[in-house]
Order: sequence, then C-alpha cells, then structure tokens
Amino acid sequence: MVIKLYLLRWIKIIRPYDIVITMGEENAVQKSLEFLKHTFQTYYASNKMELPDRFGRREFAFILFGGKGMVRHLGFEKRELLWDFLAERGPQHAYYSSAYYQYPAAPKMIEKNWMGAELIFDLDSDHLPNAEQMEYVESLAAVKKEFIKLIDEFLLGDFGFKEKHIELYFSGGRGYHCHVKDPAVLDLDSNERREIVDYITGRDLQDSLIFHEEATGRKRYGSHSFASGTSLKMPTPDQDGWKGRISRGIIELVHEIKKSDDPQKRLEEYGVRPRDAERLVTELSEERMRRIQNGLLDQSKTIRKFFLNSALRKTAVSLTAGETDEPVTCDVKRLIRLPSSLHGKTGLKVVKIAVDDLKEFDPLRDAVVLPEDPVHMTLQKSLHIQMKNQQFHLENGDHEVPTYLAVFLIGRKQATLLQPHSL
Repeated sequence: MVIKLYLLRWIKIIRPYDIVITMGEENAVQKSLEFLKHTFQTYYASNKMELPDRFGRREFAFILFGGKGMVRHLGFEKRELLWDFLAERGPQHAYYSSAYYQYPAAPKMIEKNWMGAELIFDLDSDHLPNAEQMEYVESLAAVKKEFIKLIDEFLLGDFGFKEKHIELYFSGGRGYHCHVKDPAVLDLDSNERREIVDYITGRDLQDSLIFHEEATGRKRYGSHSFASGTSLKMPTPDQDGWKGRISRGIIELVHEIKKSDDPQKRLEEYGVRPRDAERLVTELSEERMRRIQNGLLDQSKTIRKFFLNSALRKTAVSLTAGETDEPVTCDVKRLIRLPSSLHGKTGLKVVKIAVDDLKEFDPLRDAVVLPEDPVHMTLQKSLHIQMKNQQFHLENGDHEVPTYLAVFLIGRKQATLLQPHSL
C-alpha cells in the first residue's frame, strides 16, 4: 500500500539545503533546526527500530522539523516503509495509535473501524504538585517515584495485571508511559477506563468507606446494655487496597509531624491553612498521636478530614495536570510516542524498561543514544548536568560539547548552534 499522506498538503515542509554554503545567511534558530533534523535523519538511517506489535493495524503520526501541525492518518504495511520514512523525513516527534484499526490510514476516524485499544497511562512531570518549581533532573526523579507507585501498588497490586501484559517506557521527555495489553482491557470503552482512573486517583473516596466507629464501653440499664462511647477506628496497614494504603499514609504523616522541628509549618506545607494548622497542632497531643498510631483516630472532625485528605494526596497517583483534565487513559484512540524514536525536545530515546529495571533506570544515562561527536554551540545560561555518566559544568557562552548534549540543549531552547557543522 502506498503511504497516504492525507494532510501533507497543509503541512509546510522546510526543504533541506547545504548548510556549508548557506550557513552565513541563516539565523541561529534556522541553523539549529537543520542541525537537529540532520542528526535525527542520521540516527534513523543507522538504527532499524523495533516496531510495535501489529504495527500494520496502527495509525502513525509525525511532527516534522519546520512543519506546522501534525502529519497523521498514515498506515504502513511493511516495516521497511516506516524505516525509510523515518530516515528520509527525520521527524521531530513520532507517534502511533494505542488503538488497533481495520483501516488505520483512513482519513476520518469513523472510517478506520476501531478494533480495540491498549490501556495507556501517561505520567508527566507537569502533573506533579509544584512542578513549575522543579528543575528538569529533579522532576524526572519525582515523576519516576509516582510511576513506580502506579506500577507496583495499583497495576500489579490492586488490579493484579501480569508483568507479561505490561510494557513500560521512558517518554524521552519528562515522564513515563505504561501500556497494559491484557486482552481483558482491549475492548473497554472510555467510561470503563475512567473508572480505573477514578480508583487510582482516589476520586470521591469518602471517609465513611475507610474509617468505622467502634463501641468503647458498655453501660447497663436494667436488663439492657448500651454503648457508653464510640471511637473512630482506621484500617490496619496490612489491609488490601485503599484501606491499607490510607492507614500507611496516616502513620507516615504522624511520624513526619512528630519529627518535625516546626509541626505547624509542616502542616501548612501539606496545604493546611495557618488557622487550621494551629488548631491541629493543639489537638495533636502526644497521647492522641499515640492513639492514632494504634489505629484510633478519635472523633475530631478536623483531624479526621486532615489525615484522610493528606494521606490520599500522598498515596494516590497524579494522572492529570488538574481536576478538569481528561487523562490519557480514558482515550480509546490516543496517539502515544513511538518506542525507540527520538524526542524532538531532548534527543533522548523512548526507551522500553523492564519492570525489574525501573527503579535503577536513569534517563540521562540509559536514554542517551546520540553520538559524542563535538558540536560548537552558544549556551544561553549556566548549566550543571550529568549525562551519560559525565558531569558538565558550563557557564553561558560558547562551548564545544558532545552531540547528545548539544541536541538536548538546542531542543530545549537553551542553546543555539554556533558555527557551520560539517555534514
């Protein structure tokens, strides 16, 4: 089948030119763009990437260097056609559908004939609280922690998916993807997938489902006995699902507050208003803290609400950037990054990760695949970063750095190409 570029007539493609001849006439941004494109073309020409299963049933889409918009609705019957496309075009970003279609190259979604879709989880550092205050390396570590929680506690734990049905990927940018390929999920519709998301994020989790009241004593009136009091009990840490998860979160919070030099400030860091934080500190006596660790939450509504909300924040997984966002997981026709492709803003590879290797995975070591050939560039501000086990301490100005670092910095718009790069 001939590759169908249905939208190509609307896409502006920058034609490659001889950089050596025209370099002096082009501005720094254009020079940098052509350098990135050539680097990507070289990578794809030299690396025949492993393709997704049933790739002939997938829709493919690309964003091209210098192009406007996305080229999509493409189908490839032979892997050689896809490899040739990547080597020739050297796209900035490459995607494929999480869904399987009977006619993946059809120009309209309704004509593709949907046949099922993987269950996709896309965790990005943008989803994290205070993400805007984090440096890139810090955000990578934080989002990986969330991703490990998603895999270990929820997908392998609560839902019981088998490892053989789970594929993990570093996105090449700021996060991680998980593809669940269990046959049981392929036919789920958007609403059914949303129920999975609601469970993982703890949406609408009510304290009445977690805590329960227990009689603390009995009084007798004639031949009848009555409860003399009640105590609010929380689950034990070893219980399954959200009950045990909330219990462990509460106990961890108690330890944090007890060890803190400034308990009120620590509570405010959890989002508690200063007035409520002051009240909580007063109510959280040593005796009450001990009772909470023993599973007795007492009847303080302030304490009860704080611990449930805070433990929920600590133990749930952030799948969106806000309350109104629609998670990727609910989309049955989602485009996701192509495994083994390069991310256009970093030059890092979309790397497949074994479940057992996830904790030790280091994106700035294990996803660096571009060469070490020296490149001259101009850095816009100082930088301290470790890539490929090498430390770089660079001040703003002109530098010669390995290709992989130059692509990373130029892609993130932190640097521009300095002088002609021999092609």
